[in-house]
Amino acid sequence: MIKNPIQKVTNKLQYRAIGIVNGVYNPHDKNQLNRGTLIDDQGQKIETVVLGKALSLIKKYINLEKSYFWIVYPKNKNTQNLHLQILGIWDPYELNDIGNENTKKSTLEILEELNLSDNYFSIRGELVYINTQKKELIIKICSSHKSNKLKNNNFKIAIEGELSLDMLKNFVSLDVIREGNTLRMVKYEVVEEFLSKKE
Repeated sequence: MIKNPIQKVTNKLQYRAIGIVNGVYNPHDKNQLNRGTLIDDQGQKIETVVLGKALSLIKKYINLEKSYFWIVYPKNKNTQNLHLQILGIWDPYELNDIGNENTKKSTLEILEELNLSDNYFSIRGELVYINTQKKELIIKICSSHKSNKLKNNNFKIAIEGELSLDMLKNFVSLDVIREGNTLRMVKYEVVEEFLSKKE
């Protein structure tokens, strides 16, 4: 069984911002691997940091000359300046035990069977801002750790897309594709209409 790089949602109002990007990770300093750039197959560079859990994987298994599918958290201040945080590597052949029946399939084919694609992001959260002229949306993501009451665990993601203003304050689930340093909405679903907007 192949582990899905982007797990199914476990509860209806699950916040998340997670994606998968294929590329070569190039650290700024070979002795300090936690900061660098991810270079995709188009040559586009994205500023990237590596989170602790993924750092040990990179040190043990990863050839920094090769391209991999990276599981990432997106961060941005606007729709033009994407930053990524690497939390894992998805490699069904080297890092998963997938059995012999799949050995003839390419990694991209396996990804498609999981209804995913390169540069796909799943964004779920509260729709807090819509700019109809700039075709921009802002989704607020709240940390899932209920014990952490720190406000900085919440963050906002800017996405290119068009939605009606009357959808503000709804909890939405977006299918998003990365184009360069921009996240663009391709599909959306209203998961729940928050009552707070009617007060």
